[in-house]
Amino acid sequence: MNRQGTKDAKDAKEEVRGEPGAELDRLAHCVIGAAIEVHRTLGPGFLEAIYEEALCVELSLRRIPFARQVPIRVDYKGNLVGQARMDLVVDGQLVVELKATECIAPIHVAQILSYLKAARLRLGLVITFNVAILRTGVRRVALSL
Repeated sequence: MNRQGTKDAKDAKEEVRGEPGAELDRLAHCVIGAAIEVHRTLGPGFLEAIYEEALCVELSLRRIPFARQVPIRVDYKGNLVGQARMDLVVDGQLVVELKATECIAPIHVAQILSYLKAARLRLGLVITFNVAILRTGVRRVALSL
């Protein structure tokens, strides 16, 4: 949304295609920037929990609101069958799933898609820190609602 609270033509077109708007994309870029700073400082080789803690510190320093280990209901045909936990939900609208693997596997993408569906959110990031250059360890996943 622009400053007047209305959507410009580009934002409206993106939402029609099922793509998140520019504001949500900007949020994703901010989170990626924070993750790059964590990776620059720590480098690869630590456990996922270390990166999660460090990213939470970095997001706090940048005053980016987030919730950690957010529970979501898993329903099957209208029945609660379990609960999952999303690593981070940023500003109530962006799911961030953290990994400490050498690459992002198809199962990681399937996992975040399932989280997006269950949480009824539109955009997620899978970020793995066990790579030489973090940009190669980021995958943006959009869901049409």
